[in-house]
Amino acid sequence: MLLLTNAKSAKNDKKKGEKDMLKIKLKDNSELEVEEGLTILEIAKKISEGLARNALAGKVDGEVKDLRTVINQNCKLEILTFDDEDGKKAYWHTTSHVMAQAIKRIYGDSVKLTIGPAIDNGFYYDFDVEKPFSEEDLVKIEEEMKKIIKENLEITRYTLSRTDAIKLMKERKEPYKVELIEELPEGEEISFYDQGEFKELCAGPHILNTGSIKAFKLLNSSSAYWRGDETKQTLQRIYGISFPKASMLDEYLNMLEEAKKRDHRKLGKELELFFFDETAPGMAYWLPKGFTMMNVLIDLWRKAHKGKGYQEFSAPQLNSSSLWKTSGHWDHYKEDMFVLTDADGNEQALKPMNCPNSIKIYQTKLRSYKELPLRFCDIDVIHRNEKSGQLNGLFRVRMFRQDDSHNYVMESQIKDEIKEILEIAKGLYNIFGLDFILTLSTRPDDYMGELSLWNKAEEDLREVLDEICGKDNYRVNEGDGAFYGPKIDIKMKDCLGREWQMGTIQVDFQLPLRFNLSYIDSDGEKKTPIMIHRALFGSFERFIGILTEHFAGAFPTWLAPVQVKLLPIADSHKEYAQKISEKLDEVGIRVEVDDRQEKIGYKIREAQLQKIPYMLILGDKEVEANAVGVRSRKDGDIGQMKVNDFIEKIKKEIDEKILN
Repeated sequence: MLLLTNAKSAKNDKKKGEKDMLKIKLKDNSELEVEEGLTILEIAKKISEGLARNALAGKVDGEVKDLRTVINQNCKLEILTFDDEDGKKAYWHTTSHVMAQAIKRIYGDSVKLTIGPAIDNGFYYDFDVEKPFSEEDLVKIEEEMKKIIKENLEITRYTLSRTDAIKLMKERKEPYKVELIEELPEGEEISFYDQGEFKELCAGPHILNTGSIKAFKLLNSSSAYWRGDETKQTLQRIYGISFPKASMLDEYLNMLEEAKKRDHRKLGKELELFFFDETAPGMAYWLPKGFTMMNVLIDLWRKAHKGKGYQEFSAPQLNSSSLWKTSGHWDHYKEDMFVLTDADGNEQALKPMNCPNSIKIYQTKLRSYKELPLRFCDIDVIHRNEKSGQLNGLFRVRMFRQDDSHNYVMESQIKDEIKEILEIAKGLYNIFGLDFILTLSTRPDDYMGELSLWNKAEEDLREVLDEICGKDNYRVNEGDGAFYGPKIDIKMKDCLGREWQMGTIQVDFQLPLRFNLSYIDSDGEKKTPIMIHRALFGSFERFIGILTEHFAGAFPTWLAPVQVKLLPIADSHKEYAQKISEKLDEVGIRVEVDDRQEKIGYKIREAQLQKIPYMLILGDKEVEANAVGVRSRKDGDIGQMKVNDFIEKIKKEIDEKILN
């Protein structure tokens, strides 16, 4: 984060009432000189009237603030619009307050407020109500929200002392707000936002008025627990979305409809890929077709690393608590681990991640600087004890395979190692035709380790991103790094424009120290390596879920679990079908024969529903000509082809990873 020097103090001969001038560094690194005491909105107007009209919030030295915020010192300032993630969140957060205000107007004190944050796509608010919200209730709430927006209520911010804040919330009969205030640390600023009669405990930021919300929709309601704790009060959560233009809302709602058709849970069952059962919540049963896809991806991942110095290993699923205590997971992650006691009374845990196991591999012998970078990769199954309410098909599971690697490097090797990892990632993602953007997350406030090492690592990561992406073509999340090191997150967009968190590359200074890792340097001295955690697909399960929705189940030929379906027209053609099946199988083409006594039209429709890339019709003409009648999922009826010609065509499609 770039911090400018504080404004100079006033000179003795400064005229009465004259204000100091401040230097404001803008997003494009240009510098603007303004007088002190201006709000972010007033500074935005000096930059551009158009920018001011679209401004929703500001980012001051990396911290998101209201447009009302007064600037009294030199700083780095970014004006946030709806094009910025933090701008969207201010907009959505305000819409959640409008929803809460509408509900209080309709239901009064029978509804108790809890929290209502912005999320990645919209917002939600949790309410303590007597009965769940119905579809009719949501319509009624939307109508009241429209009235509040039409009133164009000014939104104002103020702070109260702890005593006054608790008194206010007790007077307004909001016990959950009282609980939140009482748990705030001593000295913490307690801020409120008012819009008309509505008063809300909130840290903000918010936009200036309710009238700026142009288009919104309440999407659905569901149950939730207070603070996500299943032992606490059951609440009702309403999800919603809002936009500055009606056309943007229409586009989003159309996307949601399309997403329903592509739901991987629905397609997974229809295409016989996987299923979930109540006897194993959050753990997928992989059917043969789905597991075929899993293995195709694993093979692809292995080939991408071949010749690049990666060494694959496998390690125990269950480890003693002593390992997790040394790594720090026992203190920081135990609630998310499956913990049990073995026959001897010792505490064990199913591994939620692979890094400590990788370290054990590193420790098997004394290491030399000549071995570094040392790259240990694995695809072991890992387990995380996610709450049942957080499970979501393959996107959030309790058991999954992660394409982990832990690379041990010297400080001087960080930059080159990150660069090579990103090149591998780029090659993998391009195969699927998925757009991606990289995000650099920098040093958090609670960082551990030497500041100089952090600065060097961040500088290396920036230089790599500048080189690979070009300046300003990646995001920076100031202060969002892990406590043990900065990281690069890889986010991908699917064909519907939805963004998914995928791979991650994390620089770790701490685990090597906790485990006393060392290598002998060129000077004969022991040194501590730096550890780079990296996953490119992330979870194979999650990646398959994303691909299923991205391709709507119509996977490219090279990835499809069944690439060719043979459809003999009559029993007399079954022998020929078996002969073609064996020939295709010999050259590695995944093939099935539908030899049921059904009409050929029915068989074709069945294969189309299964989204098979190619159907080969086999009748008298094909047998006589030693040919196949080719029907493509994409192009329909192609016509008759010689068997070898078809094999050449499909092999080319598979080998070149063509995205049809």
